[in-house]
Amino acid sequence: MKFLKAVFFIITVFIAVDVHAQSSAELKRRRDKLSEELEQLNKDYQETASNKKATLKQLSLLKAQINLREEKINIINSEVRNLDNQISESNNTVHSLQNQLDQLKKEYAAMVLFAYRNQSAYNKLMFIFASKDFNQAYKRLKYLQQFGTYRERQAGYIQGTQKELHVKITELDKNKQEKNNLLADQEKEKETLGKEKNNQVKVVSDLSQHQGQLKQQQRDVQAKIAKTNREIGAAIRREIEEARRKAEEEAREAARIAAAKAKAENKAPAPVAAKPVVRSTSSILNATPEAAKLSNDFLGNRGRLPWPVANGGITQGFGVYTTPEGIKSESTGVDIRTNQGSSVRAVFDGEVIKVVDVSGTYLVMIRHGEYFTVYANLRSVSVARGQKVATKQVLGTVATDPSTGETEAHFEIYKGVSAVNPKIWLAPN
Repeated sequence: MKFLKAVFFIITVFIAVDVHAQSSAELKRRRDKLSEELEQLNKDYQETASNKKATLKQLSLLKAQINLREEKINIINSEVRNLDNQISESNNTVHSLQNQLDQLKKEYAAMVLFAYRNQSAYNKLMFIFASKDFNQAYKRLKYLQQFGTYRERQAGYIQGTQKELHVKITELDKNKQEKNNLLADQEKEKETLGKEKNNQVKVVSDLSQHQGQLKQQQRDVQAKIAKTNREIGAAIRREIEEARRKAEEEAREAARIAAAKAKAENKAPAPVAAKPVVRSTSSILNATPEAAKLSNDFLGNRGRLPWPVANGGITQGFGVYTTPEGIKSESTGVDIRTNQGSSVRAVFDGEVIKVVDVSGTYLVMIRHGEYFTVYANLRSVSVARGQKVATKQVLGTVATDPSTGETEAHFEIYKGVSAVNPKIWLAPN
């Protein structure tokens, strides 16, 4: 029974360690991914900084680097906590195995001593013949036979426990070394983070000395954002009005058919409502079975939509934010840094409802039932309004800023007229 409890304890520990290992593997995958993105960001920043002219793009890249660096440090902290838990569990397991080994050795020593004292055939025969009856003699004979078998099995348990103890001690040493490596990596990241923040302060200082240039850049960016928002809003309103018009036409046609049928059957026509029924935007956009199904399918893929570019990382997130120079702004989507010449892809099946030039770059808008996706800052497009597109179908290529060499795609998602955070809809990158 003691042995079975020990085996159950070891199996339980292995299961717990396996769960930690899976968690650690996921953290390591995310850390490696962040390292790749940071390496690319640093390369982009060095290319931008080589112009020896501070720009908002430099500031944006530094901000993205700092955010990713802080996220990487947090992931390292999580990995260290995982290793601490594994080290603690390994210590407990080693202690338990050591106690079991000591107990097994004591029991084995007692058996060896007993066997030594009764090693002669005469003693064994006397032990059997001293029985009260035949039944007791048979039991004593079986006992002697089983005693030898049990002693061999006990020796096997000792060897197995020693082997397992060696494995756990090796694993413990490995975890401790990995923890030390992570802590060293963490210190290195913190040092780099400090340098990046100092660079950020320097760039802000440089920009403050060129307020005219800074304000012009800000005006250009804000003007492009405002124009983009107007185009998006107009396109969504047009789709809503078109859907409402079709619904009203279908209602009038249904009423006309019903009235004609009633007249043919000499029945009084159905009363007509004095006021039109007020319908929500959602019900209008989902008026047809096809639109309703597309909306449900799009919603069902929340958190699993493919990224609009094959490779890249978010440099500006969704929502209100304040730039390092103290400028408050709001993003209705996300900016995704990617490679020069990268293709932009549809994240889901739908219909192109708008293709427009916005200050020298293109914007493509796709309807998915009551949902809309927007792909902006395209150098070229390969689709047209009214065209049906499939998931991951290429829409065009991302534009590259000629002054900074920065290649970023802007992506937005709307439910009706309301912008939603695209990051929670996209698959983990």
